[in-house]
Amino acid sequence: MIDPNTLEFALRLALALALGGLLGIERIIAHKSAGVRTYALISMGAALFVIISDQALKEYLLLGVTGVQPTYVLAQIVVAIGFLTGGLFLKHDNHVSGLTTASGLWITAGIGSAVGFGLHSLAIIATLLTLFIFTVLWTFEQKVRTVAEDVLDEQIK
Repeated sequence: MIDPNTLEFALRLALALALGGLLGIERIIAHKSAGVRTYALISMGAALFVIISDQALKEYLLLGVTGVQPTYVLAQIVVAIGFLTGGLFLKHDNHVSGLTTASGLWITAGIGSAVGFGLHSLAIIATLLTLFIFTVLWTFEQKVRTVAEDVLDEQIK
């Protein structure tokens, strides 16, 4: 028989994996380098570190130890993701690329962290909003760029 806590942890990790993987699927469809595995691993990894931190806090409190903060782990996740995503920025001929991928991985760590803390609804909402940004706002951005390029072409003529 599986311990109820273990089952809860497994479900949290699975949800983090699924939500991160969902974002990764969209990135594959958009022909981006970071895909399902990368997004799923970052989301699940963030959830894992938060679960570990949260459980350690509970154990320390049972022992009467105070001053332990699970939010410190959360802060370190943000720093680690910043380091990881920093390598995604590329500059070619005054054009920077990789910003959306880096931002997507950053939000994915937040989604995994939310799942790790048991904030499932928040994680699902954040995933849906991120998908909205990746898809709907991408289409809007492309239309704005097309209009802006047309205006510039007219000004040059």
